Amino acid sequence: MELLGVDTGGTFTDFVLFKEGKIRVHKVLSTPSSPAKAILQGIKELELDLNNLKVIHGSTVATNAVLEGKGVKTVYVTNQGLRDVLLIGRQARQQLYNLQPVKEFHPVKRELCLEVDSRVSANGETIEALSQQSLDALLAQIKSIKPASVAINLLFSFLDDSVEKKIESALPLELFVSRSSAILPEYKEYERGMTTWLNAYVGPLVKNYLQQLEQAIAPAKLSVMLSAGGTANVDYAGNHAVHMLLSGPAGGLQAARFVGKQLGCNSLLTFDMGGTSTDVALIDGEIKLTSEAKIAELPIAIPMVDMHTIGAGGGSIAYVDKGGLLQVGPESAGASPGPACYGAGGEQATVTDANVVLGRLPSDMSLGGSLALNRQASVQAMEKLARLLNCSVEEVAEGILDIANEHMVRALRMISVQKGVDPRGFSLVSFGGAGGLHVCDLAESMGMSKAIVPLNAGVFSAFGMLVAPVSRELSCTYIGVLSKMDVAGLEAEYARLVKKGIAQLLEEGVDEGQITSSQSMDLRYQGQSFSLNIPWSGIEETLARFHATHLKQNGHILEANVELINLRVSLKAQTGSLNLDQVVEKYPEKANDSVFVHNLGKVPVLNRLGLVDGQQLDGPVLIVEDVATTLIKPNWQCRVVEGGHLNLSRR
Repeated sequence: MELLGVDTGGTFTDFVLFKEGKIRVHKVLSTPSSPAKAILQGIKELELDLNNLKVIHGSTVATNAVLEGKGVKTVYVTNQGLRDVLLIGRQARQQLYNLQPVKEFHPVKRELCLEVDSRVSANGETIEALSQQSLDALLAQIKSIKPASVAINLLFSFLDDSVEKKIESALPLELFVSRSSAILPEYKEYERGMTTWLNAYVGPLVKNYLQQLEQAIAPAKLSVMLSAGGTANVDYAGNHAVHMLLSGPAGGLQAARFVGKQLGCNSLLTFDMGGTSTDVALIDGEIKLTSEAKIAELPIAIPMVDMHTIGAGGGSIAYVDKGGLLQVGPESAGASPGPACYGAGGEQATVTDANVVLGRLPSDMSLGGSLALNRQASVQAMEKLARLLNCSVEEVAEGILDIANEHMVRALRMISVQKGVDPRGFSLVSFGGAGGLHVCDLAESMGMSKAIVPLNAGVFSAFGMLVAPVSRELSCTYIGVLSKMDVAGLEAEYARLVKKGIAQLLEEGVDEGQITSSQSMDLRYQGQSFSLNIPWSGIEETLARFHATHLKQNGHILEANVELINLRVSLKAQTGSLNLDQVVEKYPEKANDSVFVHNLGKVPVLNRLGLVDGQQLDGPVLIVEDVATTLIKPNWQCRVVEGGHLNLSRR
């Protein structure tokens, strides 16, 4: 069966096809108003046989709906007296000393928050049963409001979910229902409630989109990339839309981990620079997950890849602020009109335009193999800023790159240095269409001496979807002092979660023999409000790991009991494998061209697919391919390693 990875980005939709032992890549401009159009266009241009095709898709539908506040009308059901929990949140202020802060938009509407008279204690005991009168009143309110979805979040439903299930069963079948005991059976009322509400808010949009796409590409099979780095079928993804908020970027991390293992390099800082944004993450053997992520300042408490995203991409717009200073991003030129060099009507200078003006991105090449670059349009866009700043076009372009690089370095430090990790022992893995032009600069700023630019880096996230496992992440709250816990009880609870996860994977047609599982737990010192996720390996060893991790991240340990909060289980099934040794299609190397690069002089230009394994290159050199360009700086050396990847080392 042919495999097609599809990553929908803000500027481009990327395709990676694995067919008959070969990789084929493709790009089309994204269609933000209807993402499926770009996907169908790409499938048509690739001339694929739908009868023998499996598509693995990373979608931004859920993310965009949250960021743009365009979810569906959603009713939130909770206990009496708690209707304002989602609006109050943690009472955290963006500006601590501002006594008159500007009221920000909040997607949750108070008039859509409804209450019932049920109550369960912290021990799971029923204090007040749900009355029929309260249930009838709730149903009457919902009928009057006419929402598209309902989110149900009752106190301590992770201990007793019977009332939530009773409310769900009484609701009209046409409503999309998101139940907290199914979406996130954990403590923390606000985070659990907001995650459940977000799932209901975007669920109908995601479900309809996936079902329509599945029908449009039938009889091809469709799977979806989840935020934790695994895949799932359309039914699961549609009902668990909140698990898709980092769908695309998670594919890039799976690809980076895959290539890192091939090269024997397990300590990686990843740097994914696309047209709209840049995503950075840290991989130390395994992809790190977090349950403390946010989107649009709203907490997402389900496990997802631990990643930091900033508005600095190839399409980030440069401008002069009111103080006369040059700024870059976070606003992006997007896919339409895009950077000025696209020749599609864009008139504002972007990071891509700066690279074109300085010769780092040769203007005679085509992005994605088909989009011609217009250098003169980039120069004209840059001249507007040059007049405002009273400097040359080249100086403006250099300034844009310096500022964009500083934004990205700050993000890289946030996920490494600020978490107690010394990046100097890591390799910087650069991907995304724009990443290779900045990789040497960023590595130098981070004090790093090693970097990797993978083959087909410009469509790397789409490639990651081909190597991602089918997976499930399950959890439950299980509170107590760890040293006093009954090991048999813990193991029984883990076994329950594993059994549940295996059942879900078997429904997708996975062979049980392919499934592997790992257990971990969220621990904290008693009295703390934050926790650390530690692999489970028996009480004493797990406690020792917790103390060591706390010391590394926070600089101290405490003389206090260690409290268990949540149990977590991760299940994965690697249903197939790709051997990169078989997929690198070689082309005859072109005669060496050269271009003038600002501050570097005449620089040779090499075709990426003309390079051979073991070939060594000394910078400066530009390595071009259809979907990405890599600039090797003068003080760097590049070696082409097995699989076609570029292994960079600083001299």
